[in-house]
Amino acid sequence: MIMLYYAIKLVVSALIILAVSELAKRLPGFAALVASLPLISVLAFIWMHLEGSSNAAVADLSGQIFWLVIPSLLLFVAFAFLLRHGVDFWLGLAISAGLTVGAYLALLPVLRKFGVQL
Repeated sequence: MIMLYYAIKLVVSALIILAVSELAKRLPGFAALVASLPLISVLAFIWMHLEGSSNAAVADLSGQIFWLVIPSLLLFVAFAFLLRHGVDFWLGLAISAGLTVGAYLALLPVLRKFGVQL
């Protein structure tokens, strides 16, 4: 039974990724809208609830996601900028990911200073 549950989780998550990548080929604006939805977060909340996690645990995850979304936005801005300025795809992705990791690392002590624990 537990293997079936994990299989369902895997298939649902994979189908969302597949849908976005296929939509991007035909309707990039709509694909961007779907990709920007917090689908993974919502799925995580649902899976946690179904697995018996407390509302407090789900709320903690939700609050932590909020704070970590902020530095993750840098990836999208940097990646688009680099690609538009002729940087190779893989190099641009690596630089953008590195900048995002740096933004996470810079934000963590700031959040701790204001009492936000991650």
